[in-house]
Amino acid sequence: MPSTPRVPDRGERPAGRTFKWRADVRAAGRRGAGAPPAEVRLWIDDALVVAAALLPLVLFAARERLIAGAAGLPLDDSWIHLQFARNLAEGAGFSFNPGHPVAGSTAPLWTLLLGAGALVFSASLWTAKALGIVVTLGAGLLTRRAVLAWGAPADAALVAAAGLMWMGPVVWGSLSGMEVSLAALLVAAALLAHARDHALATAVCAALAVLARPESLLLVPLFVVARPVTLRRVATFTLATAVIVAPAMLFSLSTAGTLYPATAAAKIEGGLVGWLGGVTEPASLTFVTRPRMFFAEWIRWLTSTHWLLALAVAAALVQVWRVAGRPLGVIALGLLLHPLGMALLAPYRGPAFQEGRYSIHLLPLAVLAVAVAFGGRRDASPTSGRPARVAVMAAWLGIAAITLWPAATRYAWAVQNINAMQVHLGRWVDGNVPKTARVAVNDIGAIAFFSRREIIDLMGLVTPEIVPYRRQGESGVIRFLKEACPQYVIIFPAWFPRLAASADTLEPIYRVRLERNEVAGAAEMVVYRLARCAV
Repeated sequence: MPSTPRVPDRGERPAGRTFKWRADVRAAGRRGAGAPPAEVRLWIDDALVVAAALLPLVLFAARERLIAGAAGLPLDDSWIHLQFARNLAEGAGFSFNPGHPVAGSTAPLWTLLLGAGALVFSASLWTAKALGIVVTLGAGLLTRRAVLAWGAPADAALVAAAGLMWMGPVVWGSLSGMEVSLAALLVAAALLAHARDHALATAVCAALAVLARPESLLLVPLFVVARPVTLRRVATFTLATAVIVAPAMLFSLSTAGTLYPATAAAKIEGGLVGWLGGVTEPASLTFVTRPRMFFAEWIRWLTSTHWLLALAVAAALVQVWRVAGRPLGVIALGLLLHPLGMALLAPYRGPAFQEGRYSIHLLPLAVLAVAVAFGGRRDASPTSGRPARVAVMAAWLGIAAITLWPAATRYAWAVQNINAMQVHLGRWVDGNVPKTARVAVNDIGAIAFFSRREIIDLMGLVTPEIVPYRRQGESGVIRFLKEACPQYVIIFPAWFPRLAASADTLEPIYRVRLERNEVAGAAEMVVYRLARCAV
């Protein structure tokens, strides 16, 4: 019988690069007497991961139908991606308002993928959901392969992947139309390539993950130093990252005036990137208060995702060094550095914001670290400690299943909110506002997508010229409106109380109020006609 390749220990390079697909096959086959052939077992486990993913998808869809009454997307930002995707498919370029290119996506790789889907099929929520489900399944399958590649037994790999598929934020991501599932897929792919010591593949996957979720950039230097640092290794990661990320940076510079997208320029509230962009804040907030808040929020989010996850990750950060050594131990540090990096570099909202949309990409790393640290070794006796392992794994999956119900309910109410407010208003504008009118909006996604009107973004995500005005507060926004002079304004009055109170300037003509607001920026959104530009 061929010997099982061992995991490289503490930076050691595996002889002959044996971590290949056949290594996964051999790992999957070590289940004791009576097990199916290795190749068959491998594909059976993949099928089980897919089947496990279908269960929460059905639950979320059922709750969505019951609460929202119709399919939808849980964030207005999802419709922003679809607006860009439709313009790409229709030949209008990477633009929000057709013909006006702008770096208005923090996840351009996901936007481009949606654009390809829109070209082949259509720019619809069904295209977004289908792509989200496919990449989420891919993330689960690659996570299972990665756990095997790091030396854990097949049953631990299967439970890790199934448990990932049963995490509420992961299911939310698959149906949300957002980029988080793609980022998770690429992180899982990078972990698999890193286990096999394929430096170029690791570098490419990690760099692509940056274009799906920029927080993934923190993993790149960790991948570099996780194995012996050589000039070739540094050059590989540097060049791969530069080649992949540089075009997006140059596009941002040409359309938004910064090396990062207009969305980031509009949202960032401080930190290093904020300081470079002219945002000032007390040093105590930058270096003490916010990092402490983000770290505490990170722990709470991990715990809400799975009751045992925070504790398991904390223990795995130590144990994984003993089991897999430096190659995985260094990467696992990303789970510790993530909230601190968010707080110090480019803070906007915390790690738990909107179901953890800025953190979901790290869940494959979290479950992999736990599985490798505590799942046992595949070269151990198949029956050694098996009853205890089976009990722990069953408990892990049982807890995951319990957390799915509240997660599905939150998702359904988010869809209801967006459908009842932003989608409804987009359709109302389409039927009641002249097609040549310009509309100033603070939530741009669904209103632009359904109305097809020219949009002025009062938050600056796709209208970067307003960002300097926004830094002056509401008075700056009012002055910008005076200069831009749109025919209509659609805002949350709670966000702009002075502007909303300008009765001689804004004439309210339509409003929507949510009875139960779970995700919208405010419970009421109002459509105004601009009476005069002298706001």
